[in-house]
Amino acid sequence: MALEKKTSFDYEIRSEFKHVQERTKTSVMEDGKELSYSYSRRVLSPDADVSAESDEVKALVNALWTDEVKAAYAAAQAAQAAAAPAAEESE
Repeated sequence: MALEKKTSFDYEIRSEFKHVQERTKTSVMEDGKELSYSYSRRVLSPDADVSAESDEVKALVNALWTDEVKAAYAAAQAAQAAAAPAAEESE
């Protein structure tokens, strides 16, 4: 009766800015049979520092996050930040 913890990952690409959604499945296994599992998620945006990520994530974001995607994301973030104070003043 050997228990082990197994972790696996899958990815979804979302939005025009190529956000990478990573889903982690953590399974508790006993003699090769799954007893239970849980999921967790996180999202990586084009401005994220991926230097500490796995080689798999680095390869994925390097393929997706072109200079054009990064620039469009930065412009959208700047526009949203500029609109926020104007919205607060009108309230």
